[in-house]
Amino acid sequence: MNKINREVPDELAVHVILDNLSAHKAPAVQRWLLRHRRFHLHFTPTYGSWMNMVERWFSALTTKKLQRSAHRSAKALASDILAWVAEWNRDPKPFVWHKTAEQILERLAGYCAAIKGGAPA
Repeated sequence: MNKINREVPDELAVHVILDNLSAHKAPAVQRWLLRHRRFHLHFTPTYGSWMNMVERWFSALTTKKLQRSAHRSAKALASDILAWVAEWNRDPKPFVWHKTAEQILERLAGYCAAIKGGAPA
């Protein structure tokens, strides 16, 4: 975070997407976030994280395409994957979030206030 803070121009807000790990809950991290107000945390839904979605997609690629395929070159493999992706994208299924950004931010504000010892801003 310090590296990002140094390298992103001061006038820009920094939005960070977190995958429901608890690293952001450590007191040292919370103090850092309170000192760096331009950092805005966004959380993926519990048990429906973006990483889980990516893993599920690669699992589908593997089980529905690659396990049944034989490729004689990297070029043939890449071509086969791109064709499968194009077919997959013909009928996309968007991920539906169960909490609004406002609900997530309200919970974060309450947590920040609790560790700071005051009321939410």
